[in-house]
Amino acid sequence: MSGVIRHVRVRGRVQGVGFRMFVEDAAAMHGIEGWVRNRRDGSVEALFIGPKDEVAAMIEDCRSGPPGARVDGVDHREARPDEVALRRRGELFSLLSSF
Repeated sequence: MSGVIRHVRVRGRVQGVGFRMFVEDAAAMHGIEGWVRNRRDGSVEALFIGPKDEVAAMIEDCRSGPPGARVDGVDHREARPDEVALRRRGELFSLLSSF
């Protein structure tokens, strides 16, 4: 792992609109590692690992999301080691089960 590691939470109409797939595709385009999952409260949570500029671009992508999404807010902070460990072994970017 190199660069920065950010934990991101996206609020709004972000479930049932392909948001997780959008994040997975954007991560591949930006060369970002990490994971994404839905949360029971209706938000989407993600972790991005990569060069500072690419992680910043990913966070900006999350502010719009896919067609059909309505993003009300994006919060981000430095990630904790236990959050990084949620990524599935052997995967660069994981789609995790809801939490």
